[in-house]
Amino acid sequence: MTTAESASESSQAGEFDLGRLLAERGAERYELHIRYLNHQLPRMLHTIGFDKVYERAEGAYFYDADGNDYLDMLAGFGVMGLGRHHPVVRKALHDVLDARLADLTRFDCQPLPGLLAEKLLAHSPHLDRAFFGNSGTEAVEGALKFARFVTGRPRVLYCAHAFHGLTTGALSVNGESGFRDGFAPLLPDTAVPLGDLDALERELRKGDVAALIIEPIQGKGVLEPPPGYLLAAQELLHRHKALLIADEVQTGLGRTGDFYAYQHEEGVEPDLVCVAKALSGGYVPVGATLGKDWIFKKVYSSMDRVLVHSASFGSNAQAMAAGLAVLSVMENEQIVAGVRTTGELLRSRLAALTDKYEMLADVRGRGLMIGIEFGRPKSLKLRSRWAMLQAARKGLFAQMVVVPLLQKHRILTQVSGDHMEVIKLIPPLIIGEREVDRFVDAFTAVMDDAHDGGLMWDFGKTLVKQAVANR
Repeated sequence: MTTAESASESSQAGEFDLGRLLAERGAERYELHIRYLNHQLPRMLHTIGFDKVYERAEGAYFYDADGNDYLDMLAGFGVMGLGRHHPVVRKALHDVLDARLADLTRFDCQPLPGLLAEKLLAHSPHLDRAFFGNSGTEAVEGALKFARFVTGRPRVLYCAHAFHGLTTGALSVNGESGFRDGFAPLLPDTAVPLGDLDALERELRKGDVAALIIEPIQGKGVLEPPPGYLLAAQELLHRHKALLIADEVQTGLGRTGDFYAYQHEEGVEPDLVCVAKALSGGYVPVGATLGKDWIFKKVYSSMDRVLVHSASFGSNAQAMAAGLAVLSVMENEQIVAGVRTTGELLRSRLAALTDKYEMLADVRGRGLMIGIEFGRPKSLKLRSRWAMLQAARKGLFAQMVVVPLLQKHRILTQVSGDHMEVIKLIPPLIIGEREVDRFVDAFTAVMDDAHDGGLMWDFGKTLVKQAVANR
């Protein structure tokens, strides 16, 4: 860097001081959201006591101004696979900024996208090509477009309770009415029950189905199809000249103890795979649609169609560098093997509590994607309290567990979906036995309080009043 360039940068830096801006106005965070952004978010956070102020974050922990640590068991809904501010990813981003690459010229071929595609596809050897966008929902949109184009068919099947994103195309294959209501008309797609091969075949016989899109483990509720379903569905789809799309936006990159969740079932080879979230390293939004060679060649069939599907910020250098760094860390630190070990420890220790607590109905999942489901108790005293919550709004008991985990034990979790008595644990993939001990101890204390009729039921009454007021 020349002296003139250095002086220019110093001058420009003097015009904008991020640290000073945050110091001067950071305390206005909730007021700014109320005034300029989604005004319901601060209201919700205040209601459930989640209106914390976190000053910094490192690995699997947040820290407040007093230095108290908070264990993150949410990982930004799965984005923070390597935890926050992993040094390898940070260095890669510093390096790519310092390199001053001629990025996004639109009329050249930079090396980083090709290198990241090569690395990603090495983990899915039956796939051949990648398209890089900016998010999980964008990866899904690409897969839907590609499937419709190459099959010449209009309809995509999806599973009940699925979540594939909230843009219009992805919303058309979203299995929750709460997200879809008021946004019609959507695309002519059709829901089938998760794991129901007969229902799948009935739809395929109509001859207009382009693909089935499926989360190998559904994020909402942490639900899996029965063993053998994915392979059987794949065979049915191909017999009817339709495609299998695996949405691995949340389950991919080691979350379930394999690089992809579909790899738990031998022989499953989706035609298209969607990834995002953890690929970002928690820094730069990125999504990828991976697919077979013939699909990409049919979509991009001539030079006239070279930009038929593209993204203005797709394949940008910062996102590609972050993705390459993430995959390097996963290999060098043996992240997937660690997920299998830590995930089994956490799941087994929680599952052992089902005999102790009558309101703990089930513990399920794979790797570090675990669902904790609550159910109707047997004892009369607890049953009456459970009924009170259910009458107001299904899902309030799970929220009653989430709140003291944060307030009393400084552990961030969240319910797995609206109107569900399920907590989903998707912590950073780097957690170990220490974090498992901390969570299980805290969860045990909260469940003891719930079954003893402790203070958490007072908060339950507050939630009931709020639920009734919102009707």
